[in-house]
Amino acid sequence: MPKQPSDTHPEAEAYQISLMRKASVSQRISMALSLSQTVINLSKRAIKRANPKLNQKELNLLFVATHYGSDLSDRLRAHWDREGK
Repeated sequence: MPKQPSDTHPEAEAYQISLMRKASVSQRISMALSLSQTVINLSKRAIKRANPKLNQKELNLLFVATHYGSDLSDRLRAHWDREGK
């Protein structure tokens, strides 16, 4: 199987892989959750920078529309409107 292109030096990559293999399940889950949160935060920051005039509710709806589709975003807006949020 061909190797994926990487900008990481092969020795550094091998060391990273060895560390991941030594990590416990809870440590791996923690790293995955941390990475996911970082990606979410970066996405929200980019959306806010591209749409500086939107309020927080509109930014959150745009995040949902971007990542999960406008149908879910529309349903969320309707739910928040019913709940008075």
